[in-house]
Amino acid sequence: MQLSATATVWDLPTRLFHWSLLPLLITAWVSAEEGYMEVHEWCGYTVLVLVAFRVLWGFAGSQHSRFSSFLRGPGAVMRYFRGGEWSGEGHNPAGGWSVVLMLALLLSQGVSGLFNEDDISFSGPLAHLAGGLSSTVSEWHELNFNLLLAMVGVHIIAVLLYLRGGKNLVRPMITGGSAAGQTVKASAWLALVLLAGCAALLWWLLSLAPKPAPFL
Repeated sequence: MQLSATATVWDLPTRLFHWSLLPLLITAWVSAEEGYMEVHEWCGYTVLVLVAFRVLWGFAGSQHSRFSSFLRGPGAVMRYFRGGEWSGEGHNPAGGWSVVLMLALLLSQGVSGLFNEDDISFSGPLAHLAGGLSSTVSEWHELNFNLLLAMVGVHIIAVLLYLRGGKNLVRPMITGGSAAGQTVKASAWLALVLLAGCAALLWWLLSLAPKPAPFL
C-alpha cells in the first residue's frame, strides 16, 4: 500500500471487475437459453471467483474500493434519500449498500448454480449433494437471476438520472476519475495474487466435494 496525491477514484481492478460482470451475465443468460450448459457453468465459476476477489479487495484494495470508505449507517442513507446532497468521492450512501446487495445476489447465483439440476440438460458439480432440495435450489437459481436483472435495471436507471442531472458516472468507471488529495493506493500485483488465490481456492474446494455414487 502507498499514499498517492494523484490517485484515481476507481482503481483498475475495481473497474475490470465492474465491466466484466455485464458480458458474463449476458453470456450466462444466452448460454442457458440456448443449451450451451458448459459455457453457462464456466460463467458461474468465473462469477464466483470475481465475487470472492471483490470481497477481499473491499478490505485490501485502494481507498475508494474498500467497504469502509462507502458503507455508512442508516442515518446517512435516510438523509441521502430525503434529498441530502452527496459531494464526496466514490459511492454515495445508497450506492454503497447497493454494491453489497449486488455482491450478495451474485454470490447466491453462483453458489446455487453449483447445486442446481434441471433434470434434462444440466447438473451442477454439487447437485448430487442437494438431495430433495434440488428443485428448491433450481427455483431459487432462476428467481435470483431475475433479482439480479432487476438490480442491473435499477443501476442503469440511477446512472441515467445522474447523467440527466449533469453528473457522468460512466466516465470515471472507464478512466478511473481523479481523487482529490492523498488516497491509499493498492498494487495491481496484489489484485492478481488475490484473483489467482480465489480461483485456486474454488478449484480446491470443488475437488474436495464428495463425488456422486456410481450408477449401477
